[in-house]
Amino acid sequence: MKISNISKNYSQSISHHINLDFSLDQIWNIISKESNLELFHPFCKKNPVIAWKNDCHQDEIHYINGFILKREFVLWKKNKGYDLVIGNKKHSKSFVSWRITNNNKKANLSIAIYPYIFNMKPSLKDRFLFEVFVRYQLKSYLKSVLSGFKWHLENNKPTPKNHFGSHKWFSKK
Repeated sequence: MKISNISKNYSQSISHHINLDFSLDQIWNIISKESNLELFHPFCKKNPVIAWKNDCHQDEIHYINGFILKREFVLWKKNKGYDLVIGNKKHSKSFVSWRITNNNKKANLSIAIYPYIFNMKPSLKDRFLFEVFVRYQLKSYLKSVLSGFKWHLENNKPTPKNHFGSHKWFSKK
């Protein structure tokens, strides 16, 4: 599945993936469910739906530190994944891509984030700031989210908050 052209607006991305002993259908049924982040996201307080219909998916993520972002889905392919833009009124939007693939007899779930911060123009200064301030924090974030997803699948209950450690940007201070 091809990533949406919106990704071309950003200079670089951060991604992480996890291999899972579950079917594509099982993975899709969770990531496509209303308020799905409440099941597995270790920094999510709540995930209220704005719209959740075949042709329109929008929700919000309320982080445990009080930060709120709106997610607007721009591409949705059953059992393959989706793309979305995420942000708030104060800042530019970031782009996020979720993908499910088969890797030998295991399924693979990956998330790629194209953040807006220090990433909208290819200057040397922005690239340096991106590497120093953004990459590590978002890589840590993605590892926690995907670990939370795996934990939820294996335990069939919501992943505890901060289960894999707190996060500088999204955990309660």
